[in-house]
Amino acid sequence: MNVLIIEDEKPAARRLNRMLNELGLEPKTMLHSVEESLNWLTNNQHPDLIFLDIQLSDGLSFEIFDEIEVNSAIIFTTAYDEYALKAFKLNSIDYLLKPIDSDELENAVSKFKKFQQTEIDTKLDLSKLKSLLSNETNNYKSRFTVKIGQHLKMISVENIECFYSENKATNIYTVNGRNYLLDDTLEQLDPKLNPNIFFRVNRKYFVNINAIKDIVAYTNSRLKLVLKSYKNNEIIVSRERVKEFKNWID
Repeated sequence: MNVLIIEDEKPAARRLNRMLNELGLEPKTMLHSVEESLNWLTNNQHPDLIFLDIQLSDGLSFEIFDEIEVNSAIIFTTAYDEYALKAFKLNSIDYLLKPIDSDELENAVSKFKKFQQTEIDTKLDLSKLKSLLSNETNNYKSRFTVKIGQHLKMISVENIECFYSENKATNIYTVNGRNYLLDDTLEQLDPKLNPNIFFRVNRKYFVNINAIKDIVAYTNSRLKLVLKSYKNNEIIVSRERVKEFKNWID
């Protein structure tokens, strides 16, 4: 099976590549932008399967399909929540929420292999999905820029487990365990974050729904959240926010 990865975050692309290797697949190429993908797909035979990040460094990956006809099955990798994609989940489409879970990846690959065996047409009409996600994300930030010494680093929202306030500073904590200072206060962040992805659980934390590993009953009718990577401090859903939080995750 010929597999291609299109993912703008190189660590995420390498991680996906390793996970696919464990499933017996060996992607030959990893691309990181719309422009790079257009050049490659124009000059190479299209693969059987593409793992496609929706938000690339130079725009939405749907721009690729505006320029050329892609003759490949697509499995999306995305931080957008299930609600946004559920309406367009057809037999010929699948998606993986970041950070990608190994079991979900295996299920997606198995689904594609079944399509191959039954010769189901996996060609996609992406116009409606493109329209939906473009409208969904117009008002919310897809990445944040932080300063590291004399350098600027861009961090995509799908790679952020939580934002938190500590010692009068706002911090970004990423899925790979890195911490960065951010100029915005949590109050300034509020209108910039997609409420389907991020929730303010108390006055100190916004959490990414895809980063939640466990939810545990806590004292005084509160809830304790365990994230996949963040271990610095306990994250407690405040009592007055518990009902809204339960509605959010439902």
